Amino acid sequence: MRALERAEIEGTKGTGYKKYLLALLLLILAFNFVDRLALGISLQGIKADLALSDTQLGLLSGIAFALFYSVGGIPIARWADRGDRVVIISLTVAIWSVLVALCGAAQSFLQLMLVRVGVGIGEAGCIPPATSLIADHFTRTERPRATAVYMLGGPLSVVFGYFLAGWLNQIFGWRLMFAILGLPGLALSLLAWVTLKEPRHGNRNDDFEGASLAGRQHDDRSPQPTLRIVFRTLWSNITFRHLLFCFSIISFFGYGILQWQPAFFIRSYGMTTGELGSWFAVIYGLGGILGTYLGGEISSRYAASNESLQLKWAAGAYVGFGAVSAFIYLAPNHYLAFGLMGVTALGGATVNGPLYATIQTLVPPQMRAVAMAVIFLFSNLIGMGLGPLVTGVLSDVLQRFVHAESLRYSLLALCPGYVWGGWHVWQASRTIYRDMETGKSASAFLGRNATKYSETLQ
Repeated sequence: MRALERAEIEGTKGTGYKKYLLALLLLILAFNFVDRLALGISLQGIKADLALSDTQLGLLSGIAFALFYSVGGIPIARWADRGDRVVIISLTVAIWSVLVALCGAAQSFLQLMLVRVGVGIGEAGCIPPATSLIADHFTRTERPRATAVYMLGGPLSVVFGYFLAGWLNQIFGWRLMFAILGLPGLALSLLAWVTLKEPRHGNRNDDFEGASLAGRQHDDRSPQPTLRIVFRTLWSNITFRHLLFCFSIISFFGYGILQWQPAFFIRSYGMTTGELGSWFAVIYGLGGILGTYLGGEISSRYAASNESLQLKWAAGAYVGFGAVSAFIYLAPNHYLAFGLMGVTALGGATVNGPLYATIQTLVPPQMRAVAMAVIFLFSNLIGMGLGPLVTGVLSDVLQRFVHAESLRYSLLALCPGYVWGGWHVWQASRTIYRDMETGKSASAFLGRNATKYSETLQ
């Protein structure tokens, strides 16, 4: 009887810690995105203050950040697959928070671009180690819901990034806005350092009751595969390749649109950053939170351990997203445009939990963080790096033909790209189970002999 009571108490403690872990990582993720949204809403002010062209703004919000965010993610993720993920998260949060605050001190395009490079390196240490940590604490059936809860940090950042940044920018200007937005991250960094625990260290104890079997098995005694083995393993996985292509394509069109949407409404409808921030906070914040939650809840309740069905749903969501998005830029007034944006925000967010959870289940535990870093390497270089730049260049080109409405038609031209990304997700749904079994075999083989495993990839 006492043993049963003790087990119930230990299970409760483990559940409580896992909820706390998710909540804190969610908040960290929210502030990881805030500066990018704040930059988008302040582009028009920065353009006027520093006398920049749309192409320069595209460089500033795109490749200057994305290149180092993407490339820096690989060594950080490599460290995360072996080292202390709590230390990595705490350290990188502190770095990016300080640099976000310094954005407001920039006096030229070059200075602001260099600071954004530093922010990108810091922010690269957020998602890969966090998703790896979550995967070690939640089982396969729990992961879609748990990952969806974590990904709520994305839409929550919209509330901070659009509402707060919109009004801070309107009242104080973009410089003080960045200084204020950088402060909360320092408190979160300290909180993570003091309260989170790395399950790879020490004895398995009550604090990690309920952690996944994979997480328990993958400790400091397991050999870490070389980076060459990791890359070859991931590339040989057809499902992972399709998901990599999907993320890259969706990021290209998504970032190309999202980063320029505030400037579009300011130019075409004469809105202020304050009222625009309020609208975006409601549309993307509440719509994203509800959509992300529903996507994870529905997947865990009605498609638990059915990754193929989850991916088919995601493919359909992307196709619908592209169709509805096009009408945003054909709407005769901003009220109808905002209504259509609400539909896309709700539907598009439902794919977050299932897609990220599928990747963590698909690949061997020894390379989960690097797998996410590879996803971000390509999706951010192609998407975040080139998407806003291409939109800016296209807007400058179209200005000779459609004048003040050039940005409207640039954004409209990008919308069909979501259908392309959806096709890759559908293809991934056809090979997911075969590749999951291959991943399990690879994990077991790696645990015994990484060298022999490398030879099987030749």
